[in-house]
Amino acid sequence: MDKFLNNLFPFLSIEQIDKLYLVFIVLFSVYLFNYIIKNRFRSYFKLYCFYQREHLFFRLLFKRYDKLSKPIRVLINTYFVKYFINIFLISNSIDKVFELIYLFVFIWFSYEVIKFLLYGFLIRKIHKEKAARKELFNLFLNITKIIMVLIVIVVILLMFGVDVTAFVTSLGIGGAIIALSAKDTLTNFFDSLRLISSDAFRQGDWIQTKEVEGFVTEVGLITTKIRTFSNAFVTVPNSKLANDYIQNWSKRMVGRKIRFDIRLKIKNDKDELDRVIKKILHMLNNHHDIVNDEKIEHLIRANKTYDDGLFNVADKYGVRKTMLVYLDKIDVYSMDIMIYVFSISVDWKGWLHTKQDVIKEVINIIDNSKLEFAYPKEEIMLNTKDSICKLD
Repeated sequence: MDKFLNNLFPFLSIEQIDKLYLVFIVLFSVYLFNYIIKNRFRSYFKLYCFYQREHLFFRLLFKRYDKLSKPIRVLINTYFVKYFINIFLISNSIDKVFELIYLFVFIWFSYEVIKFLLYGFLIRKIHKEKAARKELFNLFLNITKIIMVLIVIVVILLMFGVDVTAFVTSLGIGGAIIALSAKDTLTNFFDSLRLISSDAFRQGDWIQTKEVEGFVTEVGLITTKIRTFSNAFVTVPNSKLANDYIQNWSKRMVGRKIRFDIRLKIKNDKDELDRVIKKILHMLNNHHDIVNDEKIEHLIRANKTYDDGLFNVADKYGVRKTMLVYLDKIDVYSMDIMIYVFSISVDWKGWLHTKQDVIKEVINIIDNSKLEFAYPKEEIMLNTKDSICKLD
């Protein structure tokens, strides 16, 4: 082999030919490593995770494998590259550059591991049907990013022999200037902590403020992202949300209001009116999608705590059961019956379905009574020479 290489590269010395051997070995090792890890091992490992998919851990590992394995591949490939360069050149400067690369890759891998653990914790809570604060997950990830960036900066300063303590002290005045210039950013950051700690809303909640209404898609360190019903994407500073009123329509367990009036022709038939009102009340009490005392008794009982005397359980958890059917007023051409109830479903589609069904039932009750629906009526009197005509 040496003779072959001498004939092929006659200008190379024996020492250089030995280095050439190492180059071939390194290049082949890089190719073999990437082929095994990226193709063979990946396929077998993901197949194993697929067979173990009844476990949450392996399902998550199946999805996050590429994210976790990529920093490891980069780290080992970087080592091969460093070894390849050291065959021809050895320098302290090059070693420092590769130490920085190792640091970045290690921080990258650590971040992916933390992210994997957080995903596992979040999925486990969701799987157990527990309330999961997704905004806390995002907040912790963002804070982790900031901490890791600070660690990288400190390590780089130490590697170049900078006294970190003296450096931080010297930044006292400059830090004060930066803090003043970044006052709004810091305000938004602390307001985001205030919003999360007060549990004003969570990701996925339907909220409404003076200026925007929609679903919360992400609660960030500085801003909150909202998707409106027109499918527009709105970014709102956290300081604005923290200092403004917020209507959270998602924070209700049972009960979405249904209110409408029935306008009937004015008739002096008190008994029939009472009968119709009682029949509507009976229908509502027996409607499977309308809230009454019996349907929410177990919810109130389940959420009663030792401090029940400090607050109303129904108000705290968002449970409404009011049911009102009354003759509300006498208008110019009608007498109005007010219907005020709550549907069990709080989502829009379920609420609309319940409301539609209730209206149909009420129409059916009125049609089978002596009462009639009222509607505006105008009379026009035409005065002619021979007679007076009345047009309805």
